[in-house]
Amino acid sequence: MSTEDNKRLVRRLYEETDKQNFAALDEFFSVDLIDHDPPPIPDLKPGLEGIKQAFKVFATAFPDGTHVIHDLIAEGDRVVVRVSGTGTHKGEFKGIPPTGKLVEMAGIVIYRIERGKIVERWAQHNFLGFVMQQLGVISTHRPESSPPS
Repeated sequence: MSTEDNKRLVRRLYEETDKQNFAALDEFFSVDLIDHDPPPIPDLKPGLEGIKQAFKVFATAFPDGTHVIHDLIAEGDRVVVRVSGTGTHKGEFKGIPPTGKLVEMAGIVIYRIERGKIVERWAQHNFLGFVMQQLGVISTHRPESSPPS
């Protein structure tokens, strides 16, 4: 596949997840996917099953969620995407009842693609810290430090 084909694959991944077409995840990811980073939500399965679970958890909690791709860069078999997502907290999220608050998350993800499927993934997000702060679960206020004695 060309770098343009790989970029189209990643673009379509975000389009389909915005439509909550989770069955399409099998089209994008290899069953042998290696996910190099821990899942964004604790206690999820590794690999493809964990990614499916994460998308479903976020879709349940933020059903109007959408992604915006800010940068999409490809070279060889890799595609790097800088992406943000927004959604309204309308469903339970990790025990937190709906708040009605609009939240935004941002991240950078590197995908490695072989034969038209994503086989490896590296992701840097601050899902829990960022989302939990916006939902008011984690304080953004830092306590003042005491002067040294």
